[in-house]
Amino acid sequence: MLMSALGFAIMGALVKVAGAQGIPLMQIILVRAVVSVLLSLHDIRRAGRHPLGDRRGWLLARGVVGFLSLSCVYYAVLHLPYAQATLLQYLHPVFTALLAYLLLREVPGVPTVVCVILSLVGLAAMLAPAVLADASHPLDWAAILAGLCGAFGSGLAYAIVRKLATTEHPSVIVLYFPMVCVPAATFLGWRDFVWPTADLWLVLLGVGVFTQVGQLGLTKAMQTDAASRAASLSYVQIVFAGILGWVFFAEVPATATYIGATFILAGALTNVLLHNRQQRRALRQ
Repeated sequence: MLMSALGFAIMGALVKVAGAQGIPLMQIILVRAVVSVLLSLHDIRRAGRHPLGDRRGWLLARGVVGFLSLSCVYYAVLHLPYAQATLLQYLHPVFTALLAYLLLREVPGVPTVVCVILSLVGLAAMLAPAVLADASHPLDWAAILAGLCGAFGSGLAYAIVRKLATTEHPSVIVLYFPMVCVPAATFLGWRDFVWPTADLWLVLLGVGVFTQVGQLGLTKAMQTDAASRAASLSYVQIVFAGILGWVFFAEVPATATYIGATFILAGALTNVLLHNRQQRRALRQ
């Protein structure tokens, strides 16, 4: 999960670089997807597995949800400070809990409820300056909404990955994501595509490579450890994003972003600690 968090953080920073240099959103997604397809097929061939997997309906659903979520996440990254966009992405436990209740009738436990409340308080703190019409902290509301939609899609995608992880090879699960992205991004964005310079080709290829690092790390962690513990480690990406935003984009997060991050991280850690305590108590009984 630490490898996954670092991979995704670097990927997001490279997306921001490509967007700042005029590469359209769908072109970034397309190049990333092509790289991911090639790397996934190579890994699947080495493992001797069928590239289309067994549970193809769920795998296709993972790809569609992933494409829609990724489009929203990248839009937020391109139009918001990097640390802020990453914070919005990590509100996905809120949506995961909501989806579990609506779709599966799973009543969330106390740890999840505490996590959701603290995460929502963190979101409110981060958005408060704009709500209070503080002109020194303007926010792009379309990008905020895109970030929230990306978090919703991530919550749904995590649930699907967890369902598939018991039967499918990690690279097969990853493969369906770019298999949907390639035709979808080409259809939606081909009119706006531009020919990158040599340096930008390296940036775009880096997006694909570090995406693969992040996705394989995430899928492997979901297969080998408790989902709650794996998810808690993924929050390190917020720290990585803050450091990358400061070093490479001269972004100094506003006070409201620090406050929001504190509540969101506190919610994640509280969820893990209370969940582990409940598990230990259940084992003793």
